Amino acid sequence: MKNRVEELRKSRGLKQEDFARAIRVSRQTVSSIENGRYSPSLELAFAISDFFGLSIEEIFIHERGGEQ
Repeated sequence: MKNRVEELRKSRGLKQEDFARAIRVSRQTVSSIENGRYSPSLELAFAISDFFGLSIEEIFIHERGGEQ
């Protein structure tokens, strides 16, 4: 799943550590989300969405596989 977390975080001038603290996760979790190695829980996706004031769909891009 692709996402805009890194772009949005950097646009606010936040370091991963500061953003992680704000949404109550580890810096490693933020890094994994930004690199697409970890898909956040629905609860965490809402926390990120609330932080940026955007809908989940504006931050996380679900790519459907196998559709023609």
